[in-house]
Amino acid sequence: MGPLDLLIQVLNFVAPALFVAVVVALASRLFVRKGPVTLTWWAQAAINFVVGAAALWLGLWYFGNDGKMATYTALVAGCASSQWFLTRGWRH
Repeated sequence: MGPLDLLIQVLNFVAPALFVAVVVALASRLFVRKGPVTLTWWAQAAINFVVGAAALWLGLWYFGNDGKMATYTALVAGCASSQWFLTRGWRH
């Protein structure tokens, strides 16, 4: 596998984490009450992406292959939890 193939493989692996991170960050702008915004939406998406990518890597390590529903559940739960902390946890 060449370097370009490896890059494409890694980008395809973390693509679900990027999608969920951006959707969660933008959706929180619609559904969370207006209050003091501590971070921009793209900073929140970046933090959610790191959490989601970590969940995907841990799922790959634990199960030995990617694409398990438990891993995707951990991805969504991790992104939702970090977004909740970013919107609620910083105020208290």
